[in-house]
Amino acid sequence: MKFPRVMIAGVHSSVGKTTISLGIMQALSRQGINVQPFKVGPDYIDPGLHYHAAGNRSHNLDGWMSSRQVIETIFARNAAGADLSVIEGVMGFYDGGRERGIKGSSAEMSILLQAPVILIVDASGAAQSCIAVAKGFIDYCPEAQIRGVILNQATEYHKTWISPVLEEELGVKVIGCLPRNDRISMPERHLGLLPADENQELRERIGAMADHIAQYLDLDAIRQIAANAPELDWQYQPEEAGPPVTIGVARDRAFSFYYQDSLDFLEELGAELAFFSPLDDQSIPPVDGLYIGGGFPEMFLDELSANRGMTDHIRAAFNAGIPIWAECGGFMYLCREILDWEGQSWQAAGIIPARVKMTRRLQALGYIEATAIGDSIIARQGDVLRGHEFHYSIEENLDPANYAFSIEGGIRSAPGYDGYNKDNVLASYVHLHLRSNKTAAVNFLKACRQHRK
Repeated sequence: MKFPRVMIAGVHSSVGKTTISLGIMQALSRQGINVQPFKVGPDYIDPGLHYHAAGNRSHNLDGWMSSRQVIETIFARNAAGADLSVIEGVMGFYDGGRERGIKGSSAEMSILLQAPVILIVDASGAAQSCIAVAKGFIDYCPEAQIRGVILNQATEYHKTWISPVLEEELGVKVIGCLPRNDRISMPERHLGLLPADENQELRERIGAMADHIAQYLDLDAIRQIAANAPELDWQYQPEEAGPPVTIGVARDRAFSFYYQDSLDFLEELGAELAFFSPLDDQSIPPVDGLYIGGGFPEMFLDELSANRGMTDHIRAAFNAGIPIWAECGGFMYLCREILDWEGQSWQAAGIIPARVKMTRRLQALGYIEATAIGDSIIARQGDVLRGHEFHYSIEENLDPANYAFSIEGGIRSAPGYDGYNKDNVLASYVHLHLRSNKTAAVNFLKACRQHRK
């Protein structure tokens, strides 16, 4: 099949990948092109921003958590109906997991997808060196198809003198030179960019990005590079759905960290998703199971704590034996209390007999393998799940007898323990991509169907 596609990658983090990707997505959409966005890696926030730029739900492509078959499925399933796919890279182009080589990197994903790459080079404080940097990235792994270069934070000098030389010496197209523009910067907080649901100026910012991109980049060249991507013999085969079951999914400004494909996968397996807001709703809908993802509950502690109607209903669901699966922010929310950065205590849902404390130091970051210590609603003892963790909080007073997983990987120097597993609750700091951990999704829905009976 013909899948026009292009990857927007950078020489390092914070080089402007997200801003430029958002601008390209909306600028192409303004031309009437149906753009399908993707994000390399485990990021939650960028895909949410992609949706507002392209009008289509973005999907994560992760070379560490997912098998090749899963990546092919996700890409073919979503790219088939689009005119052009824009894939935003992660970190520096060759940066990935802790293993040697390019495992988990944008470069590895570009090779797997056979996607032509447009490389963003930071031109600030550099001239001829921009050419050397681009040449190093091109030569380091010729299998990665770098077909264009964007010089970011550039000047008229770069456009007049550096771009022609770069094209002549390296044989790649300079897509454009982007000057500095403070109007298109995105607000941030401790876990990265501000999520789309909280950014009140998002539409204006993305519009300004698209204006900036349309003025300084060659959009026709981007379309041509994407159109020249080789054909792929990839097809999507949906999963066989089981008996119907209803899963309540907490989704609002405080809980927004979900892989879109995880939700799609649950639906493929026969689940009907009923979304609710722990911030704004007073009760949960009639459900057979609850899935409470991650997000920023620490930014909304006053509202979450004050909404006793919601926490009362969640506790009632717990007491009724409804399976409850919570990740990271959801794990925090299910605890007895949460201490904010100033040490003030806020009452939480009160299901897990522990408290969570916010710290100002990063506590966990990176890919991990989680081995189930005992049977739970998502795993059998000894099952190994692949996931990601990223949090500043720590749990206190949790009974070790109820730990859910032994954990290896991330920034920890030695294996550790994480999460809470007891009866109908499984909660931890681990974020799972469900299609990549099929048994976890199947086990969860099985537990929910048993409760429904």
